[in-house]
Amino acid sequence: MFWFDRENENTVFMDKREFEDTLCDGRSLKVSPDIVADFRQIPFPDESFYLVVFDPPHLVRAGENSWIAKKYGKLNSESWKNDIEQGFNECMRVLKSNGTLIFKWNEEQIKLKDILATIKYKPLFGNKRAKTHWLVFMKL
Repeated sequence: MFWFDRENENTVFMDKREFEDTLCDGRSLKVSPDIVADFRQIPFPDESFYLVVFDPPHLVRAGENSWIAKKYGKLNSESWKNDIEQGFNECMRVLKSNGTLIFKWNEEQIKLKDILATIKYKPLFGNKRAKTHWLVFMKL
């Protein structure tokens, strides 16, 4: 949703979902990634990218048929900590040395401090005051 140029030839979009639907207000929703895969098992070799943007689902409580769950996906309420940890590990695995990971997180249901306590990586910088956070990590 935040990409200025979804057609950029240097970008590969990955999501574990692929579908089209009509939302309750009549708007069309299309999830059509370049690669259908789970962020816990990214199907690329080690050190494939200079830049990775990790924007996992932020919600654990949302109705299965709610527009927000359809649009953004949903984490498992019991395994989200392990899932996010695996996601970070995979993102770092596919990053080249000195590569950059940009992490987007909205703390509507899970606080950023809980995410940072779950992972072994420390951000270089990011915004701390907004509800939606953008953090930057570097693979050393």
